[in-house]
Formats: sequence, C-alpha cells, structure tokens
Amino acid sequence: MKNIGITLALIIALMSCKSEKKNEAITNPQEQEKMELSNKEKGIALLRSLETGDQEPVGYINADKYIQHNLAVTDGLEGFVAVLQNAPEGGFKADVVRAYQDGDYVFTHTIYDFFGPKIGFDVFRFENGLIVEHWDNLIDLAPPNPSGHTQTNGPTESIDIDKTETNKTVVRDFVSTILMKGEMEKLGSFIDSGVENYIQHNPAIADGLSGLGKALEGMAKQGITMEYITIHKVLGEGNFVLTISEGTFAGKPTSYYDLFRVDNGKIVEHWDVMETILPKSERKNTNGKFNFPDEA
Repeated sequence: MKNIGITLALIIALMSCKSEKKNEAITNPQEQEKMELSNKEKGIALLRSLETGDQEPVGYINADKYIQHNLAVTDGLEGFVAVLQNAPEGGFKADVVRAYQDGDYVFTHTIYDFFGPKIGFDVFRFENGLIVEHWDNLIDLAPPNPSGHTQTNGPTESIDIDKTETNKTVVRDFVSTILMKGEMEKLGSFIDSGVENYIQHNPAIADGLSGLGKALEGMAKQGITMEYITIHKVLGEGNFVLTISEGTFAGKPTSYYDLFRVDNGKIVEHWDVMETILPKSERKNTNGKFNFPDEA
C-alpha cells in the first residue's frame, strides 16, 4: 500500500462525501449510467485498493451492514480498516486474475502478497450496489504442479453465458456424486478420460484422470483422508463455476473452494484453494466460515 496510515475516520468521511454526491440532482441520467460501475468492477477495485491505497473503493462497502466471514478478521468495516493498517513494509499486492458475477454475488481469483505470497478466492454479496458480505479462502503460493500448471494460469474469459445454470448443475452433481459420495465409477460422466481434456491446477496433481488417481493413491498410502461433507454455495458465470464446500482434510475441518471450467457438459479444467478452518478459540468474529443467506 502506498498509504498505510488510513484511519476509520477518514474512510467514514469519504463515504459520507460519496453519499452526499449521490443525493445531488442528476442533470444527465445517461452520463450517470455511463459512470456507474458494475458490481464486478467494484469488487475488483476493492481488491486492487489493497495494493494501490486508493480510498475510493472503500465507499463500495455498506458500513452499516458489512459482514465478514474471514475468521481471522474483525467484523464490519473496522475489521477491513484494521487489515489495511497492519500491512507489512512495502504493502500488500493483489493481482485479480479472474472475476465473475452471479446475481448479487461477485467471485474473484487473485494472486496476493498478503502476509506472504498467496492465492485466494473472494466472494462478495451486494445489496443495492454496495458490498454487504464477504467470504474468502487463502492458500500459500506453490510451484507449478507435475504438469507444469500454476495455481492461476489458464483461460479467464467466460463464455456460454446462456448455459450458466446448466453448467452449475453439472458441477454440483460432480461434487455431490464424486467428491461427497465417492461414486468413482461415474467419473467418466463428468470428466473425459483423455489427459488433454482435463487440465489440473492443484499444485500436487497432474493432468487427466490418471493424475487424479495417482494423487488419491498417494494420499491413501500416507493415511491422508479428504472428505467433502456439505456444499454451501454454487456460483457461476457461463462456463466457469465455483463451489464452496465444507469437509475435512487429514482430519482437520477444511473449507474447499473449487473453480471448474465446463465445456460441452464436461469438466475440462480445475483450480482450487483448500484452507483449514480456524478453531473457535482463534476466531475474531462469530459469523462462521460459510453461513450464506441463501445456501447452495
């Protein structure tokens, strides 16, 4: 951040100023519409402000209703400000690689330097053009996987917008059937068997079904179990679908964020972030890691 010394009073003053401007008479409605950002653009701007120190995007947060689900951050706008004020020397970095919108939700895929290099998914819920709720999952940056893919590279632009709901159903069924129920004999219904048809971005897994099989076999030999218990939310824009699930990994409560790219009814690419859920004794808010107002 270029200006770490942001104070809550300054931000409130800024938001007050923005509110007064919104109440001014509009002489040119078309010009106002042209200047108004989409919710997706607002979410991107807020994340980038972590790096630039731009105070304007803070005004996209509804200070009266903001609910924080990152369990390591204090609730409300004060928690967001506290994060900014505790930035390390040289500030944060935030490179938004992907951003999509599904109704009132915006979800992003970002490369961070946030108390160390990290990869993260963020989800924002909007009401009347303002952010009222935030969820996220973070993991340390890792080297390319056995197939040479990083945690974020690959296509970014969504297509097939008219197939959004169909693709969300495909992915939901995959998580439910394969990851939750373990009905591996049905895997071919969701993923093509050819290596070139399934690209994997998990740092420990190679492309194709063979790569997935080897990874699962290796985990089993080490006595490591991975369990998906509940799907909390499915969000999508065209051929990109994000699932947010709860389960365990190696016996620890875990939050799973999985992003899938779908092509012609099959899953062809996968990115993910797994995060161990903080125990209650270490949490800075009581909002829960998930708790979507309209789950799944």
